[in-house]
Amino acid sequence: MKPAPFEYYAPSSLPDAVDLLARLDADGCDMKIIAGGQSLMPMLALRVARPEALVDLRRLEDLDYIRKEDDGTLAIGAMTSKQAAADSPLVRDAHPLFQAATELVGHRQIRNRGSVGGSFAHADPASEYPAVALVLDTEFEAIGPDGPRRIRAADFFVTYMTTALEPTDILTAVRFAPFPSGRRWAIQEFARRNGDLALAGVALAFDIEAGLCRDVRIAAFGVEATAVRLTAAEQMLEGRPAQRIAFEDAGKLAAAALDDPMSCIHASSDYRRHLIGVLTARALGEAAARAH
Repeated sequence: MKPAPFEYYAPSSLPDAVDLLARLDADGCDMKIIAGGQSLMPMLALRVARPEALVDLRRLEDLDYIRKEDDGTLAIGAMTSKQAAADSPLVRDAHPLFQAATELVGHRQIRNRGSVGGSFAHADPASEYPAVALVLDTEFEAIGPDGPRRIRAADFFVTYMTTALEPTDILTAVRFAPFPSGRRWAIQEFARRNGDLALAGVALAFDIEAGLCRDVRIAAFGVEATAVRLTAAEQMLEGRPAQRIAFEDAGKLAAAALDDPMSCIHASSDYRRHLIGVLTARALGEAAARAH
């Protein structure tokens, strides 16, 4: 199929883009921002999305950057391609969990097209990025008619493909606080084919101090309307020896604590719950064994 007709705009500056969105919104226009098109273009082609107007951010070159700031924060402009993030030595060294998650997104051609900001704003619950954001307590920068603002990851993802961004907001950057040296991390997912969206997945990070788990953060994706923190498993692991028996117990607790996993023709709710238990235990073991 081909997309339904729409008006197309490609502003050349961020202020112009903000003004344009405000005008379209005031006119009652149903609009969508496109920031690469990795996910939106198929939705348009299938007419799952039928906006009256598309606002393309591809000319906003100021939003294409990766830099480490003076306080150690890693800042990535929203229009940076995912492949650029995957290839960046700065990302690999500063935030290996995010870099590993990026390499799981589709294939190189898809990562070349899709932007980092576009994926976060799209908020697909099967995407790796929202779960990683919860684990790393990522901060999002946005700008709208009332000026810039920052949103913590815990407040950013609202429900299925819905974020705290207003229709007139533009996500401008993603900010990662310094990742402590020696902190363990892993991401595990299960998909029908390499490059597909995950049926279920787990991202996590924790410290090991004197053989005990500390500051455990675990998030699951592909199972509910948004990525979710697995707090029961986190709390159970806190202070326990970093050993396989504890990881298996955490996996069982993570699976049992899921509220109501999604069900579809590819995976039932019970199967997704089972996957989360297995993947949580595996990811904990992988992280604990990671050399530093």
